[in-house]
Amino acid sequence: MKVVTTAWVSAMAAIFLMGSAMNDQIAAGAEEAAATQTAETPADPFLWLEDVTGEKAMEWVHAQNAVSTKAIESDPMYAPMRERVLSILNSKERIPHVVKHGKYLYNFWRDGEHVRGLWRRTTMEEYRKEQPAWETVIDLDELAGSEKENWVWHGENVLEPSYDRCLVMLSRGGADADVVREFDLEKKAFVEDGFKLPEAKQNVTWRNRDALYVGSDFGPGTTTDSGYPRIIKEWKRGTALADGSTVFEGKRADVSVSPIVDHDHGRVYEFMRREPTFFTNETFVRRGTEWEKIDKPADAEVDTFGDNLLLRLKSDWAVGGKTYRAGTLLTEDFDAYMRGERRLTELFVPTERTSLESMDATKSYLILNELDNVSSKPVLLKQVGGKWERTALEAPALGSVSVSGVDAEESDDYFMTADGYLTPPTLYLGRAGAEGREKLKSLPAFFNGGGLQVEQFEATSKDGTQIPYYQIGPKGLKLDGSNPTLVYGYGGFEIPLTPGYNPVAGVSWLEKGGVYVVANIRGGGEFGPAWHNAARKEHRQRAYDDFIAVSEDLIARKVTSTPHLGIQGGSNGGLLMGVMLTERPDLFGAVVCQAPLLDMRRYNKLLAGASWMDEFGNPDKAEDWSYLRKFSPYQNVRADVKYPPVLFTTSTRDDRVHPGHARKMAALLESEGSNVLFYENTEGGHAGAANNNEIAKMRALAYTFLWEKLR
Repeated sequence: MKVVTTAWVSAMAAIFLMGSAMNDQIAAGAEEAAATQTAETPADPFLWLEDVTGEKAMEWVHAQNAVSTKAIESDPMYAPMRERVLSILNSKERIPHVVKHGKYLYNFWRDGEHVRGLWRRTTMEEYRKEQPAWETVIDLDELAGSEKENWVWHGENVLEPSYDRCLVMLSRGGADADVVREFDLEKKAFVEDGFKLPEAKQNVTWRNRDALYVGSDFGPGTTTDSGYPRIIKEWKRGTALADGSTVFEGKRADVSVSPIVDHDHGRVYEFMRREPTFFTNETFVRRGTEWEKIDKPADAEVDTFGDNLLLRLKSDWAVGGKTYRAGTLLTEDFDAYMRGERRLTELFVPTERTSLESMDATKSYLILNELDNVSSKPVLLKQVGGKWERTALEAPALGSVSVSGVDAEESDDYFMTADGYLTPPTLYLGRAGAEGREKLKSLPAFFNGGGLQVEQFEATSKDGTQIPYYQIGPKGLKLDGSNPTLVYGYGGFEIPLTPGYNPVAGVSWLEKGGVYVVANIRGGGEFGPAWHNAARKEHRQRAYDDFIAVSEDLIARKVTSTPHLGIQGGSNGGLLMGVMLTERPDLFGAVVCQAPLLDMRRYNKLLAGASWMDEFGNPDKAEDWSYLRKFSPYQNVRADVKYPPVLFTTSTRDDRVHPGHARKMAALLESEGSNVLFYENTEGGHAGAANNNEIAKMRALAYTFLWEKLR
């Protein structure tokens, strides 16, 4: 069972050219912008900052970094905070989460001795021990040293069912683009004459031992406008990649095309997925030598469970005389469905406050990780006599539980991880259909949560919608408006913000007496597709109204007040921060804006931006720009407004959200006299950091800045 989904991070963690190809794209975009600027969209004085590695732009970056680090690192709070965060990130007491491939459990591990990390393995027998014996498979620090490359681990794709070979993905400096190499898991060495792919944003999977399906940058015209693969080739061992046969093609305007080969309960499914937009797809299954399109709604997601087809609906669907609600999970025998039968069974039906977060499988059971008012409610489903039996698993009241099968081909064992804002994660091993679970590992308490509590509140948004938010803070909190309070938000791409242990926020904020708030605003996935769609495109302002409502509610309840109220968000959450800065500069005392989208006039021309037009809209269309211009932060900076202090952070190696967004916004605000700090890490990709040392620095910069401004 492999969920066939949109590529966001490497294939949401998988969307998204670096090097000269990226700079060519930026140069072309800048020329186009200069040629099309009008009185309505006046000349951009900071367009030159989009030249990612240009000499002038990098001189500006280094100068800004020097100012910011001097200003923040001189605070006596910074150094001890950085060291404490680093000690958490490098702690050997962390839970080593594993993935089973054949007889081994594999784990990727970074600590103070292994800065880039170890890919290692053990057996289940060893893993049960308090201190398992690990066998190193790849030492990334040794590899990076011998090859003189700043390699960042991007994962592996193991050959099934033999589990003796894998494809290893390595990124230079944390960019989404990576190189791919074949690796022998028995010899623990790269295959000298094996499959190798040069750096690109690519979608690659095994077809069989001697053939790959490869989507990559094969030259001009082979990638989409978003920079992802447009063409899939079958590449056979012993032949040149250029000689591979093209088996599938998308269109230039598509987001991406992806191959998926799924070994599922004895069946092998070969899929091709074409994504015309970020939230729509056409999925094809190989039947003999042909690719047969699966009949389904354009935005429905396809998965399998043995002989069963699974359809996860994102919009209402009328079929077979019945209308199924958006967010519903449907199933039908795969072969019967392909013959045209529509005897669909509902495995999950959402309510106003419940949604399906994710799913997985064991040998006999389908696992549903459901959400009920933004708390986890995991469920096991088993098909018995043509019907599906449902069994709920125990979960905390205000927390998160994630359940996944250990090996769906061999057993009904599952891993369960349970945690909460103040509850360190615990990893259990259970067996579906059996009572009880074995506690395998647990994380120690990295910060003192004894005097803290978690509460859930609701704020009323501008249109009357109730917006839930979590508040973590001291018990018996004095409601006098003086508490330093940090609100975190995202609100996009149907991604839910669920409760989870955050020791970095714990030591950097909560232990020091701060209040931490997570706003579950529309645009996210807390309540399924409807919650997401309510803030897409022309409805985007609703997400921003929701965040304002939560912030105002905190002030109305006297938890905090404007001088003590800070906000933080990254990526799409960085756009949220930019909108808050320009729409309500009167409401906040400080803003941390990380890896942000900010210039919504040009976002679709920068790197992967074109892939997000299904979320935000197309600024090149007058009807879309008419609403985008109202909230696009870069276009809404005004010289006569006093903005709160703001820290922008980004990465030179971010090849997903262009660093020019943060650069230009910082330069514009600074030119008009605002209190601005800017820091750009020269490594790290969209995550902003490539290793624990960089992560610790970035976190300490942000939290020290917030304490300076809000206490």
